Amino acid sequence: MRVSPYLVEHSQEYADNCRPGIEGAHEKGGVEGMIGYFRRNHFTPVPEVDSLAELNEMVDQWDLRDGHRRIGSRPRTVDEYFAVEQPLLMPLPQEPFETGRLFTPRVDRYSQINVRTNRYSVPTRFIGKRVRVVLHASHLVVYDRNVEVARHERLIAKGGLRLDLDHYLEALIRKPGAFPGATALEQARSAGKFTPVHDAWWAQARKVHGERDGARALIEVLLLNRHLAHEHVVAGLATALRAGALTADAVALEARKAAQAEDEPIIGTSPQMPGETPATVTSLHEWRLAHLPPDTRPLPSVTPYDQLLRRRRTSGSDHHEGEAQ
Repeated sequence: MRVSPYLVEHSQEYADNCRPGIEGAHEKGGVEGMIGYFRRNHFTPVPEVDSLAELNEMVDQWDLRDGHRRIGSRPRTVDEYFAVEQPLLMPLPQEPFETGRLFTPRVDRYSQINVRTNRYSVPTRFIGKRVRVVLHASHLVVYDRNVEVARHERLIAKGGLRLDLDHYLEALIRKPGAFPGATALEQARSAGKFTPVHDAWWAQARKVHGERDGARALIEVLLLNRHLAHEHVVAGLATALRAGALTADAVALEARKAAQAEDEPIIGTSPQMPGETPATVTSLHEWRLAHLPPDTRPLPSVTPYDQLLRRRRTSGSDHHEGEAQ
């Protein structure tokens, strides 16, 4: 962790001439003056950036350049003074300092929480319960006790709504008729998580299974994202669509095959271009049989049963001879 040069420059001044603690907080004029210097030289005019990460990178570069300058007529640079002071500093704590603001909202009947005038979704199993929310500058994290259950990009404007489609799948699979008009579906489509491949597979599933069962099949496919990568599920959907396999099991099998092909490329074969995956779907039973180890057990024998049959015939002959006598 790097300490900003404008804080280091006057740290000795603060230690010698200011009272420690809260009583001397208003006396650190040198440090406040360097903050003003930094603002006038780097934030005037206000820089234009596309993200907070880009702005932080710019501030880091400004800090590095400021470390090479001299203050007034001092014989050393800021970095040289810091190199002398650094061995005297106490080590940083092992645990990172939590800078987020804590909230404990209650989840409403729509499986949403209200944080700073904006609403965010959480899994439906938490309806009616209180959760712990840590709000950061660019995102927020929702916890059930110490377990993370949701994470969202923070909404800046007031009165916004951010929904995660995955949070509603358990409810939608019981009521698939509500799926086409769900707000969470529209947000997933706008964010690129619900792709045109999903729409194409869904359209064919509706033709084959009907509106209700087709929506339920798609929801079962979306549940695969909880234990399979999104790109593998999309690849499975594309392969299953070309082969006309409109079941979640077929998509799951093809998604696992895509993941396996990515982890273990076949030797001697050239990689296929996007869209050139063969439209072949193997049944789950055949796939399992193909991956079983070879069976080295001897073939079963029916000889013991033949012995039982011979005994039955022998005993039956003795019984008939006794009746004849």
